[in-house]
Amino acid sequence: MAVNVIRRKELYEIMPEGLVTTHKWLMGNNLTRHAIDNLVKSNQLESINKGVYVRNVSKITWQSVVFSLQSILKLDLVVGGLTALEMQGLSHYLSLSENKIVHLFGNDLLPEWVTNLDLNIKFVRHTTNSLFVENKENKQLPPFTSERDWDNDNRKLILSTPERAYLEVLLDVPQKTTFEHADQLMQGLTTLSPRNLQKVLECCQNIKVKRLFFWFADRQNYVWLGKINRESITLGSGNRMLIKGGKLDTKYKITVPEWL
Repeated sequence: MAVNVIRRKELYEIMPEGLVTTHKWLMGNNLTRHAIDNLVKSNQLESINKGVYVRNVSKITWQSVVFSLQSILKLDLVVGGLTALEMQGLSHYLSLSENKIVHLFGNDLLPEWVTNLDLNIKFVRHTTNSLFVENKENKQLPPFTSERDWDNDNRKLILSTPERAYLEVLLDVPQKTTFEHADQLMQGLTTLSPRNLQKVLECCQNIKVKRLFFWFADRQNYVWLGKINRESITLGSGNRMLIKGGKLDTKYKITVPEWL
């Protein structure tokens, strides 16, 4: 009995409710295979997939899932796009869908168990290959990310900075994100960092995204816009048709809606 109490105490210390862990991670935290089996039999741990466990499945949140992906599975997945802007109070857009969408950016795939969770949340994974050039020496993307607390135990999620997150949003314009929505988001980006913008735009290889960024930014004419050195940012050549029936913006050579 005493041994079971000790095991349960050890589990509670390393694994808060709702955190998703793996068999390998538990064994790396001094729980034996036998101890893990006993914790499952006593319902202290719940198995949600082969080798994947949670303590109190009803406490799973999208934040606990993402923290598990980033800090336990060590996957290359960053909270980005609209989700990152929302987390930083920079999105006033309310989705009409009952299911929340969490946007993750990176080169690793989502594990199957993530899509099988019984949550009113849809995790959407985007690749970053079309946005930034991969550094082949260290296999890492430019570090335009920050950390943010998501619980009371100082655990942190890795998310895109506002400057990177907005470029991630522009990747889906106009296919999945409307011009109007992107314009509304830009209206709230009054405090972007010119230094961070300079770096992220110089590293960005997506011509469409960079042209759209400047087009939306010009409409607001923020102070930070005048501090960007445009000469070091390549915008390519030739016209890009982004929307049928739109008008051609001759400055950035992109088609945009007539009414904007």
